[in-house]
Amino acid sequence: MGCGRVGAMLATGLEKRGHSVGVIDQNPEAFRRLGNEFKGLTVEGIGFDREVLEAAGIRRADAFAAVSSGDNSNILSARVVRENYHVDNVVARIYDQGRAEVFERLGIPTVATVKWTVTQMLRRLLPSGSQPVWSDPTGDARLMQVHVHNGWVGRRISELSAAADAPIPFVLRVGRGIVPDRDTIYQDGDLIYVACYTERVDELETLFAAAPGRN
Repeated sequence: MGCGRVGAMLATGLEKRGHSVGVIDQNPEAFRRLGNEFKGLTVEGIGFDREVLEAAGIRRADAFAAVSSGDNSNILSARVVRENYHVDNVVARIYDQGRAEVFERLGIPTVATVKWTVTQMLRRLLPSGSQPVWSDPTGDARLMQVHVHNGWVGRRISELSAAADAPIPFVLRVGRGIVPDRDTIYQDGDLIYVACYTERVDELETLFAAAPGRN
């Protein structure tokens, strides 16, 4: 739901990956963003209206993304889809971080765009500590992007993982994600993602804030 810049890019990206996509928007002019090659459904209407949702194929859907410009519309449509059509894979874009946290606790994953943008900017301006990328609804476990001291450059990612006693499922290198194997070397500029329990965040920040052997 929502065919702004985010919705259009999401829809075309999914279609290029072989998925069938239906797009809902109140403004039919918005569908122009999809381009002439888009083969999916386009449905004019309100995204939490059941007739509109069904016209877009919600009864056959495996996933639903609410990415309109309105928090209320996104949350309402996400709840209708989750509760009435039993689609498990639902996500809503939310501008109000306070609301995002409430709906996360209700089991609706959200992307708080303002906070995400600010934190990504801060991570690049002030690269220290860690930044949570994902956490489970209970807050017990998380995936975090952690700053790593330059002293670790040249070490294997597997060594970093062993030192942390925590998985490092992927690394962002020059804008591309890679899944490290046991021989992958940590390079200057890499962004490291660590999966851990929330209670260990301070410990891991301290570990990677210093060169190996100095903790």
